[in-house]
Amino acid sequence: MELLDRINALANKEKVTTLTTAEKSEQHHLRQEYLKMIRGQVVNTFSTLKVVDPLGEDVTPDKVYQLRKEMDTLDL
Repeated sequence: MELLDRINALANKEKVTTLTTAEKSEQHHLRQEYLKMIRGQVVNTFSTLKVVDPLGEDVTPDKVYQLRKEMDTLDL
């Protein structure tokens, strides 16, 4: 993963020396982009959840169903 490699390279360089202003800015931007990707993966995973109680009944929170609807509209 190219993004993560660059983040790690900047982090390693920061341990040894001081980053330039441009590198610091790039590091911040890359970290924000990476966090956005991770959050998207988490939301995607949660949108596929189905919660079932011990009696076998679906007790999935309404928020999950709403999230599914929102994600379907985002895919259009």
